[in-house]
Amino acid sequence: MIRKTVGLAAAAVLATGIGTAATAQAQQTNTRQNAATACALRLGSVTSTGAFTSRMINATTPITVGGVRGTAGVFGANQVQHISTFNGTLLGAGGETRTGLTVMGGALYSSTFTVDSESQLDPHYPHNNLRIGGGWSNYRWIEQSVLQPHDAQNPSRIQLYGQRTDGTTMRWTADGNGWRNTAGAGGLSTVKGIALIGRTATTETFLANTRSGSLVTVTWPTKYLAAPSSKVVRSSTWQGFEQLIATKCGTNGTLLLGIDRDTKSGYLYAVSHANGTSTVIKSLGKVPLTFSDPQYFRIAPRYDVLNGG
Repeated sequence: MIRKTVGLAAAAVLATGIGTAATAQAQQTNTRQNAATACALRLGSVTSTGAFTSRMINATTPITVGGVRGTAGVFGANQVQHISTFNGTLLGAGGETRTGLTVMGGALYSSTFTVDSESQLDPHYPHNNLRIGGGWSNYRWIEQSVLQPHDAQNPSRIQLYGQRTDGTTMRWTADGNGWRNTAGAGGLSTVKGIALIGRTATTETFLANTRSGSLVTVTWPTKYLAAPSSKVVRSSTWQGFEQLIATKCGTNGTLLLGIDRDTKSGYLYAVSHANGTSTVIKSLGKVPLTFSDPQYFRIAPRYDVLNGG
């Protein structure tokens, strides 16, 4: 069982920062170069009207946010209660198929749709919200981990995590015929936000913050009925975020977004490879974006490498 205080581990230091420029023209040149090399997180959201949005948050100096691309009609208004990371598969002519898990009306769904080069629903492809099962009204959050190796000879893996309102965190594995329950763990009832930062052939590692302010890593072996373990990364000051979203940064680091729902603001951090309290965390500043949509999540590529934990 995991201790109630769990800790954060982190990932990478950004590759390039903007140096002090002697002139405004030099500053603009450095900013363009920095944008080309900095890590970035592809942020998705579901609006109150049910539109699906996508934009890039770039870890430049200062932080920049790309233009929003919205897709109307993906979900009904205020329909989505919880949403996992979505995976995007690029198609020809600028299109993309997006797949993830959602909870709507207390039931779990597999949601898939395809957009054209203008980010509008492409009628040539199916737009499905396939019901998996009910009983999800008492869950706080869900997350899906998709391991899709470039080498087809290596095994792929899809796992679903969900935390019930009593604090119990459950895990299921997709086995081709549905979802098979493979583990459960208590002790995470104090967690506020949690994000997947590392994935190997035998483990998956999350970064989580607690109501008491700790930042911890939670590593869960993929073996059937295996129990997770935790390490404290920071012991205080992280209680302000209701949600954490993370993506790869560098070879074995993480770009971490913390969302404060009370102030509708987000803050970006570069985190080194998770190593307990020795983990290096660099604050990059406040994201110039108002976080007012009901749901936020990461949009991941098909081959989603995570080496931060």
